[in-house]
Amino acid sequence: MDDVTAPDAAEQSFRAHKKRPKRDVHGWVVLDKPVGMTSTHAVSVVKHLYAAKRAGHAGTLDPLASGCLPIALGEATKTVPFVVDGRKTYLFTVRWGEERDTDDAEGRVMATREIRADAAAIQALLPRFIGTIEQVPPRFSAVKIAGERAYDLARDGETVDLAPRAVTIHRLELVKTQDRDHSEFAAECGKGTYVRSLARDLGRALGALGHVSALRRSRVGPFGEAEMMPLEQVESLCHRAAAGEGHLADTLLPIETALDDIPALAVSSADAARLQRGQAALLRGRDAAIFRGMVQVACGGQLVAIAEVERGEIVPRRVFNLTGIAGRAGRERGS
Repeated sequence: MDDVTAPDAAEQSFRAHKKRPKRDVHGWVVLDKPVGMTSTHAVSVVKHLYAAKRAGHAGTLDPLASGCLPIALGEATKTVPFVVDGRKTYLFTVRWGEERDTDDAEGRVMATREIRADAAAIQALLPRFIGTIEQVPPRFSAVKIAGERAYDLARDGETVDLAPRAVTIHRLELVKTQDRDHSEFAAECGKGTYVRSLARDLGRALGALGHVSALRRSRVGPFGEAEMMPLEQVESLCHRAAAGEGHLADTLLPIETALDDIPALAVSSADAARLQRGQAALLRGRDAAIFRGMVQVACGGQLVAIAEVERGEIVPRRVFNLTGIAGRAGRERGS
């Protein structure tokens, strides 16, 4: 008889909730993703825990990586681009002496070197990698080539030739040298930056070669360590809410948490109704003539739309329908 591996807790929960009827659930779960889980699987598990109709995430984390994976449920998926465009912070370890085809510990060793750089040499190199730089994405990445994902082509043994692209690294620091073969770094990056490429390029510049052996993301846009929850905690909160011990809305961050950098604008119920129909509304008040740009519009404390103010009019760009369960965790703290 073949050996059968017992399903882990996440898989058991996934199966238990698989056939539940879907419902309208709106808000953010900031998952502390464990090592070994894909971002797609993490989204699926959370989606089924909440029995949500829609879900998505704001920025893929590789299976090797742990940490901040913001998951949007329901209408929160409309705000994903605002989070993805935000800065991200990482703590990562580079293993010197080996370059791998995936640029992380999961890949095949492609080249080795006995050369090692000391902390002083690493520190002297870091300024070259801060600011807007040209970076070639890893061969095993989600970048598309003629409509195909680079990682699919690489897995099929095809040659993957990716063009460099501009990325921004706001901060890059050597945290500590663990031993001759390992150094730990902290980085703050803009959209599209690959930490695996950064490790690879540091290794090449130092003549030591290198790849990422450990990676943790601590922040994505407005979401950081304070908002993160391990999967076991998410499961527990959902089960308690189902048993009548609390409300599911209190386990979710409000949609507008993703819009912290966008000014808030309150409107009347009549204007809110116009915006929700996709119609523009007049901007009233003494600042109407000078106010311009993107705003988050609310009525009675509830998010109505993301809009743009143009020539004294509020023009809706994303309209929200928050029928059902809407996240409210942290509202008492003003968040």
